[in-house]
Amino acid sequence: MYELITAVSAWTIPALIAFIPLYAAFRKVPVYESFVDGAKEGFGTAVSLIPHLVGMMVAIAMFRASGAMDWLVEAVRPLSDSLGVPGEVLPLGLLRPITGAGSLAFTADLIKAYGPDSMIGRIASTIQGSTDTTLYVLTVYFGAVGIRKTRYALKVGLFSDLVGFLAAVFVSLLVFG
Repeated sequence: MYELITAVSAWTIPALIAFIPLYAAFRKVPVYESFVDGAKEGFGTAVSLIPHLVGMMVAIAMFRASGAMDWLVEAVRPLSDSLGVPGEVLPLGLLRPITGAGSLAFTADLIKAYGPDSMIGRIASTIQGSTDTTLYVLTVYFGAVGIRKTRYALKVGLFSDLVGFLAAVFVSLLVFG
């Protein structure tokens, strides 16, 4: 069974890549022209997203450079210690909703310092897979389609990140602890 799943996994993407243009050609869709039109539209979308991305990156850099993240982690540490949450993963809980690359780099640093099989490494990896980059999603995707009122989406997204963070920590402690 394992060999079958491995073979299907290895051939699924190449088969889809071959199937889609062949099916389009069979349906008499101008494949190359459609691709070029889509690429032109994608380039315009990418250019319109640049101001949103620059603003988000500046805000993240200011948050970290000001020491606000360190202050916030220390303020929450007594509560996290009483819940059994390792203080080392708290910055990851703050970074993950803001930046995917920054949180991944922080996770890599935790794994490098404590090891992938340590409780901190396991919790960090689980957090990385259980939460999302909410502010990035709101900035990029909502900005791309012109949505300006993100009040409820922001609240729900950040609440979901909090629940994902707590669930990742407690499930990791339950399974590996």
